[in-house]
This record gives sequence, C-alpha cells and structure tokens, in this order.
Amino acid sequence: MKATHNPPTAVQVTPADLLRMAALYLRRHGWHQGTYYAPTTDTPTPAACAVGAIGMACAGHPVKHFSDLRTDDRPTYLDAIAALTDYLDQHYPIHLVDDDGYWLDEHTSPYSWNDDPACTAEHVIAALEGAAKQWDRLHNQKGGNR
Repeated sequence: MKATHNPPTAVQVTPADLLRMAALYLRRHGWHQGTYYAPTTDTPTPAACAVGAIGMACAGHPVKHFSDLRTDDRPTYLDAIAALTDYLDQHYPIHLVDDDGYWLDEHTSPYSWNDDPACTAEHVIAALEGAAKQWDRLHNQKGGNR
C-alpha cells in the first residue's frame, strides 16, 4: 500500500446484511401491519412492517420513502427490497388479479404480502432471512462478489 493510498474506512453493507438486520429488528422491536411503523411517540424504534424494518436497518431511524435515505444508502436499500420481492415470488407468491383473471402485478409486493391477514411475524422474519441467504448464494462465491 502506498503512503498516499487511503483505504476505505466503512464496511460495505450488502442487501443480505440489511435483510438480516431487518429480521433482527423485528425480533427485538416487533412486527406491524397496515403502515411502515406502528403509530407511537414514546419510542424511536417502533414495531415495523418488512420494508419498514429494512429502512430502520439501513438508516437507524424510520424511513417512509427511499428519498429519506442518504444518497449512498439508497441503492442497497432498494436492492434489499428487490431481493425480498424475488424471494417472495418464489416462496410466497401473491398476485393481485383483476375481474377477468389477469395478473395486475408481475411480482409479489412485499407491502401487500406483509399486510395479508394470513401473514405472521414468523413468516416475515423467515422471508427476510431466506432472502438474505438467497442473495448471498447468488452474489457470493468463496467469500467475494461474483
């Protein structure tokens, strides 16, 4: 290393890391349906939905839209949501269907899936962890990115 070389000081957080942290967040602070976060004023760490938990894992505070994030954090946040969506398509497919029987959406929405009455906290935590494992399997080979 040259004396003028400045090594990166921050660790690269992957979408899989965010998904695992979101699962841990839900275990510690609770799961919520209907909105990103449970309405409360007495805690900075409210119960959250799946995507709300990803936001908390990414920013450390409630995130209701990716524009609430630092510019550098947005791609990883959006990639984590995409990884969860891909995982849900394979393992928990829910598609909105119109009156003629045609799909209105191509992918399972993590928002609709989280709010489905049949969904539980255990389902959400398992899906976040499963999506993280899937992301690692697809993007890492012998400890490094492909």
